[in-house]
Amino acid sequence: MTASVIRSPLLLAALVGAVILALAPSASQAQQAPAKKAHAAQTAKAGKGEKVCRVKLQYTGEVRTWICPKEVPCCVWHEINYVKCGSTITGCL
Repeated sequence: MTASVIRSPLLLAALVGAVILALAPSASQAQQAPAKKAHAAQTAKAGKGEKVCRVKLQYTGEVRTWICPKEVPCCVWHEINYVKCGSTITGCL
């Protein structure tokens, strides 16, 4: 009985992880500026209905700049050095 109870949360966690990865936008959707080109990061300009997202990563000190639609949040995971545009429904999940 305990083995089936332990497997259920693990299976649920694996399923949720797979869904999150499947719904995550690709790197081309979160338009990231190269970290080595500091000038390019400073001159990133958003078009109509877009916003510039900019963050300095905690562990590497790298500054990342990317463009997202205005209505979605700018999402950052410092632990894995990952940035992306969120979703109006799920936020940064």
